[in-house]
Amino acid sequence: MTDTARRIIRLNYGFQLLFNLLWWMPVFYAYQKAAGLSDGQIFGIQSIYYVAFCLLEIPTGLIADRIGTRNCLRAGAVVMTAANLAPVVSASYAGFLVHFLAIAAGRSLTSGAASAYLYDGLRAERCDEHYLRAEGTARALGLAAKVVCWPLVGPLMALAHPAPYVLSAVSAAGSLVCAVLLPRLAGAEAGAEAGADTGRDGGGRRGGAFLRDAGTALRCVASSPWLALVMVQGVAVFTLSRICQVNLFQPILLDHGIGEASHGGVLAAMTVAEALASARPQWLSRRLPPVAWVSVLSLALAGALAAMTLGGPWTVVVLLCLFAAATGFAFPVQRKLVNDAIPAHAPRATLLSVESIVDRAVCALAAIAAGAYLSAGHLDALLWHSALATVVLLGVFQLLLRSGLVDRSGQGGNRAMPSQAGGRAGGGTASAGAGDGAPDPADAGAAGETGREGALEPDQAARRPGTT
Repeated sequence: MTDTARRIIRLNYGFQLLFNLLWWMPVFYAYQKAAGLSDGQIFGIQSIYYVAFCLLEIPTGLIADRIGTRNCLRAGAVVMTAANLAPVVSASYAGFLVHFLAIAAGRSLTSGAASAYLYDGLRAERCDEHYLRAEGTARALGLAAKVVCWPLVGPLMALAHPAPYVLSAVSAAGSLVCAVLLPRLAGAEAGAEAGADTGRDGGGRRGGAFLRDAGTALRCVASSPWLALVMVQGVAVFTLSRICQVNLFQPILLDHGIGEASHGGVLAAMTVAEALASARPQWLSRRLPPVAWVSVLSLALAGALAAMTLGGPWTVVVLLCLFAAATGFAFPVQRKLVNDAIPAHAPRATLLSVESIVDRAVCALAAIAAGAYLSAGHLDALLWHSALATVVLLGVFQLLLRSGLVDRSGQGGNRAMPSQAGGRAGGGTASAGAGDGAPDPADAGAAGETGREGALEPDQAARRPGTT
């Protein structure tokens, strides 16, 4: 791996870790309840957040493709820093609404840009075989940081009530430092940034370019049923993980008699499970292709939700940890499937934003439903119905997959990689730094890791989406 590739990976690790280190996550439900908000208001804000995310995804994806993903990451970090300070200024319904709307803006600026920057940066350095490991490791490192920080939230709040939000703002400011230090990429990224720097007087031309990129992205999805299908498959994983681990985490624990004092510890245990799984997606067997693994893991998430209605407190804690582990395995695999399905020269950040729009649109509906179920005292029914909806979605996906209507030829996510591919497939994993949620990768010479990682890497031709 080149020095530039290592720098990209390490700074991406730092950015993802600090940007996503939300100290307030274990207590935001109770924090808002203490501020006088009702369940309907709390989940209503969540639904507005998801809708805002959807509305912002395409514009911010277009911005990333036009001004460069690196500049977009910097802008997102600035917005996220300000967002985390909103509840400190006003701990009211209006303050929390502004808080989540600003978070939607900050996250939408980085949701596609971060992955696009990492993918394009490693490909420019001819180190793209390290993308899957870097994506998973970044996620696991960020999760590991949460394990350390979240148990401290309770004592820190006792000293200063707004501490979780202040510390979140400090972390977001640290992610801005990492974004500033990211190297400029060669090719399209450099051209985008140069255009942003020198073409400020051509507003009309840039507006036309935005529209062209949007049209290109939509045509790409319309002309590639495989890309559209892979995006839809990820809805189950994202929606279940988001609704369970964020919106329903505290209500589930409280419903089983687990007090708020223990919530940080339970969330830390879940985060450990997710971090370990995110760091090692190559542990998944090569007997199933990655697209099948995402479906299997989605079914595991649905089963865990349904089983939570049947067990006691300790059973629920164990199921939540298993749920988190399945989520950790699924996210990097799903993200790589989508990246591999995107053709070369397509607006990658915009297309990744399209995927996020689909995910958040479903989450917006799910949040509204969750608020209605909880207000009526029907938490168990909500968990069962969520599991059944997932099974139906995946059933339709498999029918389309097996119908022969979707051409998967040349798509790397659909089959395991041969043992040798141009001398690079067997090159093993590379050493890297630290990031978005996971431990450092193993050294490049680890032969055992090499064999397992091959199970989730596409063949050499398919790894370059332009072969479509």
